[in-house]
Amino acid sequence: MSNRQTNDTPLIVQQDAVRKSLPDLDVRRALTQMFRALGHEDAVQPPQSLTLFPADAGDFITYLGVIAEAKVFGAKLSPYIVTGANPIITAWTALMSMETGQPLMWCDAGLLTIERTAGATALAVEHLAATGARRLAIVGAGAVGQAHLRHIAPLRHWDSIQVFSPGLHGNEAKRAAVTALNAQVTISATLAECVRDADVVALCTSSGTPVLPEGMLAKPALITSISTNAANAHEIPPAWLTEMDVYCDYRRTTPASAGEMKLAAERHGWSPQSVVADLPELVCGRADKPSYRKHAFFRSIGLGLEDVAIAYELWRHLTLKIAA
Repeated sequence: MSNRQTNDTPLIVQQDAVRKSLPDLDVRRALTQMFRALGHEDAVQPPQSLTLFPADAGDFITYLGVIAEAKVFGAKLSPYIVTGANPIITAWTALMSMETGQPLMWCDAGLLTIERTAGATALAVEHLAATGARRLAIVGAGAVGQAHLRHIAPLRHWDSIQVFSPGLHGNEAKRAAVTALNAQVTISATLAECVRDADVVALCTSSGTPVLPEGMLAKPALITSISTNAANAHEIPPAWLTEMDVYCDYRRTTPASAGEMKLAAERHGWSPQSVVADLPELVCGRADKPSYRKHAFFRSIGLGLEDVAIAYELWRHLTLKIAA
């Protein structure tokens, strides 16, 4: 599909319009095609760039990417703004045409970021989880945790899906919202109860420090982590990486940005060279799968290409809708 437009005015898409479009977006297909293109060098993923605000007021991350097949490139800007209470985190994506050099769309990327984050984790689970994986644990029950539940639940015939979040304790409305997503969901009273016998543990928190301690799991499992964009944020102890089969979304950029990888390399002798495979290699069938003689760890930092891919999927949907 060419992205040339007869109307030079780019689409401006606010959050409400994005929300209405989400059910019509094929996140899995868009990300699979993008990671396959990256694996065949038909896409370009530069390192993400962290820019600090003066006076410790926060920062913003720039996520960049180019997808040659779609003839688009773009950038997402995601600020982390320090306040007297919870930090403000927003995101907007600019989608540009490689054919004309003109903007195609400027969209609120908050909801899209949640979907592409969960979609990338689900792609990793699809390729890395043991065929016989039956117990899923999700740590975190906010919008990101709920999106992970929606994307991961269809991937295996789970016998149980445990969800834990401190925010669910005593909050019947939140508990009902989570259990309504899947009939198999059980709310765990403690983290230990949630993860103990899990085959897959999806960490879906905004914590900057470890939430899953070493030694809590009863057997080797796949642990996935997203963390947040606070400096050196990590959801597992960095030293644990030396005892794991480690995977990531993109080996050329992730180790230099993921907090636990940076700290493991600086303090614990872990090397980025020990990353077993990344998502392009997994999607292209060029990767060794986990042995499950030890834990497997998948780390996603969120790629600009994911943002470009899902923004392009949104743009295609909206332009086709307009044309109809």
